Amino acid sequence: MLNAVYSSIALFFWLVFIISFNMDRSRYRNCYFLFAALLTSTIALTFIAVIGLLIVPIFLICNGIIMFRREGHSLSNLLSLFLGIGIGFGELATFFGIILPEFAGPNPEADDILLSASIISIFIGASVFYFSASFVVFMLYCVFLQVIPKKRDFDYVIIHGAGLLKGDRISKLLSDRLDKAIDVYHKDPTPPVLIPSGGKGSDEKLSEAEAMEKYLLEKGIPADKIIREDKSATTFENLRNSKAIIDSRADNKYTALVTSNYHVYRALRYCRKIGLKCTGIGSHVALYYWPSALIREFIAVHAEKKHLIYLIVGWILFMLPLFLFYFSSL
Repeated sequence: MLNAVYSSIALFFWLVFIISFNMDRSRYRNCYFLFAALLTSTIALTFIAVIGLLIVPIFLICNGIIMFRREGHSLSNLLSLFLGIGIGFGELATFFGIILPEFAGPNPEADDILLSASIISIFIGASVFYFSASFVVFMLYCVFLQVIPKKRDFDYVIIHGAGLLKGDRISKLLSDRLDKAIDVYHKDPTPPVLIPSGGKGSDEKLSEAEAMEKYLLEKGIPADKIIREDKSATTFENLRNSKAIIDSRADNKYTALVTSNYHVYRALRYCRKIGLKCTGIGSHVALYYWPSALIREFIAVHAEKKHLIYLIVGWILFMLPLFLFYFSSL
């Protein structure tokens, strides 16, 4: 209710500013109208942010429970649950870190203990905030990759494989990727060659590429517009082997890759490593599946030595003021 009031006031001042600005840009009152609009918008956004921080742990924990029930009991399916618990713990630690000094009394030893407990609590809360904020930055860029306009008229479209159900059936995750590639194919003014990419796993009856090719043929894609890549076992191999196919042909090579939306960023990083210039296109993923999947991508990217070092250095710099305060209070 309070946020609705602030939002309404902010909207009012923005309308007043826009009208006054369009009437006469030289009027001094515009300065005050703009300031009032920015101030009330900031208050409204701050309120939303605070409420959001309180809701996020609950949302992630609920999402983890849904993943546990629908997708199985593997560790990767519990990532959103663990993140929700971690953020909630960090918020509680921050709260206790702020209120503990209020219990200080005449006993210096007890006060020292309270101060140390307060600093440790804030240290935990600040660390949780830093890593959570790093994840949010990563998430926003992954979302941005999905909404920016994309050129059409591709020559090739690489379709990333995914595991087959019972060794020979296309999963929902994989069918979404294939359907997205088919959509790209039909919207392209000069239909591209589709490269379904994926090898045969130890528990699969046929290669992922072969199963994907059958699906594409059933959906009306001509056989001469499909080239299988059936030797790869990882995303990196998907791209490296598909690039070899493209490089072996003499025609134009403007390429797109289609994978699940949460996976586009990491796939594009692999493309850069192998020198494949392409556009990333994400297919739809069920909303409940997205948080855990994106957490996996975040972990995978920061498992690389360079980015792990960047993350740790950033954490040290972020925490440096707290370290300095702690040692100066000893």
